[in-house]
Amino acid sequence: MTHTLDVITFGEAMMLLVADRPGPLEQAQAFYKRTAGAETNVAIGLARLGLNVAWASRLGTDSMGRYLLGAMRAEGIDCSHVVCDASQRTGFQFKGRVTDGSDPPVEYHRKGSAASHMGVADIDEAWLLGARHLHATGVFAAVSASTLAAATKTMDLMRAAGRSVSFDPNLRPTLWATPELMRSAINDLATRADWVLPGLEEGRFLTGENSAEGIARYYRERGAKLVVVKLGSEGAYFDSTQGCGHVPGFPVAEVVDTVGAGDGFAVGVISALLEGLSVAQAVRRGAWIGARAVQVLGDSEGLPTRAELEQAAL
Repeated sequence: MTHTLDVITFGEAMMLLVADRPGPLEQAQAFYKRTAGAETNVAIGLARLGLNVAWASRLGTDSMGRYLLGAMRAEGIDCSHVVCDASQRTGFQFKGRVTDGSDPPVEYHRKGSAASHMGVADIDEAWLLGARHLHATGVFAAVSASTLAAATKTMDLMRAAGRSVSFDPNLRPTLWATPELMRSAINDLATRADWVLPGLEEGRFLTGENSAEGIARYYRERGAKLVVVKLGSEGAYFDSTQGCGHVPGFPVAEVVDTVGAGDGFAVGVISALLEGLSVAQAVRRGAWIGARAVQVLGDSEGLPTRAELEQAAL
């Protein structure tokens, strides 16, 4: 079958306002405008590497929605299945600045947003199945009950059609009613994916296993063909049908902003695997892009072009 798209992702994009100085958000005097969203970060990264990528979502027709739609189109992303609804508003968030390499403070304003009203009715099945791969995250699933249903349905449709599915748990505890519900829903979604990409702490919470090996084994036993456990500066551990291994991290001179590192990692793994590279090569590319991501202010500035990737011989 000839696929019209390489990758599709469903998710909420938000306008991101990054503080101009370290310290509490309320003390910032100015903000830099950026795009934010786990799924759109991945879509941007894959598009910059030359993949044919589509993003499905809902936005308001406000200035924030127009800004986000323009930014995604400028990256070459297919936005034909983004609905702009004049009766809904676009979500946004504030992000603080830190100087010690820790996670920056983030304040979300997304409750009741346009994207939260997405559901199974937003799935164009023929269009979806025209793609080789679906990338899903736990963020879209957490936004509302209807987005959880949509996430589940898209993953099931792709798996049933023999397409590949990747899943990043991307835990957002504030979006779930209880930690137990988050654990149950995220683990259920993980069983519907071929490639599962948890962070070490996420994996410990979700599986009850302490080691990267134990976390990977947990998901492999539940059907995943590949599990990559992200270990931050230590790189990543993988367990797959091709075997197991550890890929070291890439050195980082200064950590500017940790947000988006996992999305960059996913870009590397997904792009390499779709190009037919080995799992070890894919994880190494993911580690390299993840290291780039933590050295810039926004969520997507560190995502490389194809020329930069080739220059790094990755």
